[in-house]
Amino acid sequence: MINSNKIKGRMVELGYTQKDVAKKLRLSTPAVNQKINNARPTNLDEAKAIAEMLNIENEDFGVYFFA
Repeated sequence: MINSNKIKGRMVELGYTQKDVAKKLRLSTPAVNQKINNARPTNLDEAKAIAEMLNIENEDFGVYFFA
C-alpha cells in the first residue's frame, strides 16, 4: 500500500504532477491518481519507476511504498 501523503509530498517538493507520473508510467492520469490513492494496486515495476522519478533512495523505498 502506497503512503499517499509521502508520495504526494515528494511530488510537490520536486514539482511533479500526477500527469508527469502518468507519462513516466505510460498510464492515464486517472489510473495514476487511483494508484497513488490506493484505489488500484501498484506493481513493483511501477513502484520502482515512481521511486526513480522521485529520487527515492533504496533504504527509503519501504517508507513510501509499504505504508
